[in-house]
Amino acid sequence: MEESSIVRESVVPSVPPTPPVPLAALLSRDDLGLRQITGPPAADVTIHGAHTSEMSDPYPYLLGGELLLTAGVHIPEAAGAGTSYFDDYVARIVAAGGAALGFGVAPVHDTVPTGLVAACEAYGLPLVEVEPRTTFSGVARAVWQLMAQARMAELRRITEAQQGLAAAASRPDPVPSVLRRLAGRLEGRAVLYGPEGTEIAAAGREPGADVRRALAELARFVTGHASSTATDTAAGTRLTAYALGTGQGFVLGVAAPHRGPGDHAVASIAAVLLSLLTGEHQSGTGAARSSALVRLLLGARREEVAPLLGGAEGDDGVTRWHVVHARRDTGTSDAVSASALGAALGSPLVDAAADVVRVLVPAGPQTGAGAVPPAPAAQPGWTIGVSTPVAPAEWPAADAQAARALARARATRAPLVRHADRPAFADLVPAGEAEAHARALLAPLGTVPALAETLRAWLSLHGSWDRTAVALSVHRNTVRQRVARCAALLETDLDDPDVRMELWFALRHLRG
Repeated sequence: MEESSIVRESVVPSVPPTPPVPLAALLSRDDLGLRQITGPPAADVTIHGAHTSEMSDPYPYLLGGELLLTAGVHIPEAAGAGTSYFDDYVARIVAAGGAALGFGVAPVHDTVPTGLVAACEAYGLPLVEVEPRTTFSGVARAVWQLMAQARMAELRRITEAQQGLAAAASRPDPVPSVLRRLAGRLEGRAVLYGPEGTEIAAAGREPGADVRRALAELARFVTGHASSTATDTAAGTRLTAYALGTGQGFVLGVAAPHRGPGDHAVASIAAVLLSLLTGEHQSGTGAARSSALVRLLLGARREEVAPLLGGAEGDDGVTRWHVVHARRDTGTSDAVSASALGAALGSPLVDAAADVVRVLVPAGPQTGAGAVPPAPAAQPGWTIGVSTPVAPAEWPAADAQAARALARARATRAPLVRHADRPAFADLVPAGEAEAHARALLAPLGTVPALAETLRAWLSLHGSWDRTAVALSVHRNTVRQRVARCAALLETDLDDPDVRMELWFALRHLRG
């Protein structure tokens, strides 16, 4: 770039980091009665605060961007329109970065001195008359009120942008979606550059050739100088480049016609999300998970792709997994909360569908015969059901186990319930014979799947109508009607404990 003006973001700003407010907004306050006498249009002037001083040289006390308020106590009696006092005074205010000067016409001066008006006009400093009824503290309070409103509007805009960017990152095409959302928010263009400086993806308004070249060069500058962020301007367009924290040389470039309050924060949020997305793309685990998905879609067996998903092999050379079903205690789950749950459980394999979040969690290695691998723990704000550790071939069965465990957890108001897997008398019967007996016994219920599921939940909860209703998300009268229907179809007495035991045995062994 010719006469490059690249600036690193680490440079200390010349004005305080507060949201500026237009001078016009202050002048529009009827309660203040302020009147601009000279200087640039108020709509083009922004102020970052208000400061009162009667010093003849206020330079040491200004940070820059203030509305300086004075009653003219410091003005010598001999200072007339033709003296240099006003020129020196205004020059020092401008040198300190003062945004405007407010002059109170009482109690020292009845009018604004003509010499002060001429000096402000010469130096282009906005001069505002403060009428006698208006106190300087009232003006300062109004400035801070306007700044607070601007800050709230800025935070609201950032929050809305954060939510939109997070939703875009959860889409099937996360990188293009994030770039489109960012470009729309900033009314400009967002570009993802690769390690070689090539444009990988882009969204938003197509800028001119000069802006495109300048943005690409700014991205190379960030990569070559190990600088996290840099800004520049080309053809009246604000350019910003953000080095993504993946260590792979990815850069986010943004070109926007203007830079409003909160724009940097919005772009920084997008940079963080893109850092995670590009890091996932480059990581071995991310590539392995993508490979596993492709193989499953192309017909590979679960046992073949499971090693690509992580997890440690046991002594028998088989990886084992827990299936977790979880529901939020309040509100509904979304992609962000589901991903956070997966991270807390130690797995990125998350399915956020409907009201239930499912997570596939590696169970850890078996350390010997009969050893119990670590299992997922309870998480604040969630009700969780956990399956037994199973091999990949048994994932569907574990999914059903986790669903039943979650239903029981909700019914009993427990934060976490694990599916029990221990030897029992029922296991002494060969699996094939047990399943055949179960199908024959429960055949009358086969045409209505909801009946068997209701009977299973009702028996597991010791015949509690209310808990079963909670577990199945139905009304207790619906539970009563279904259980009564089961008793009628099976032609049996469900109050008989032997009958309940036999039905429970059958339901445990019924598959499909």
